[in-house]
Amino acid sequence: MATKEQQATERQLMIKTKACQRLAKEMTYYEKEVKENEEKLAKMKQDKTADSYDIKKFEEVLGESYMMIPDSKARFQKSLEELSLFLDTNTVAEGEWISTAQSILEENGISLANTAVVDETNVDDLQQGEAF
Repeated sequence: MATKEQQATERQLMIKTKACQRLAKEMTYYEKEVKENEEKLAKMKQDKTADSYDIKKFEEVLGESYMMIPDSKARFQKSLEELSLFLDTNTVAEGEWISTAQSILEENGISLANTAVVDETNVDDLQQGEAF
């Protein structure tokens, strides 16, 4: 059975991993929203019966969507950095959340310092006096 400290660490890992997942989804949503709004605005501008006030207001909405993309990217990047730092500074047992966290970091080009694979030297193959 896991100790309270291990449970707390695993809980923090779960929270940080879910935050990264949510922020990734949010960032994707804003990018999709901008594309959809650009298309809708283009259609509004082509429509001769569209009210100029509606077009102006929709341009403002599109501008607000544009402003959300850098903000959501910055929050997502910060969340990735926090998750990476958490994994580098804490020992977490293998499980669902550690593998999910590692895959999120790998998908975004972040490698972990403490998860590097170390090749073990087979001491049986060494000659006497040979350094390994």
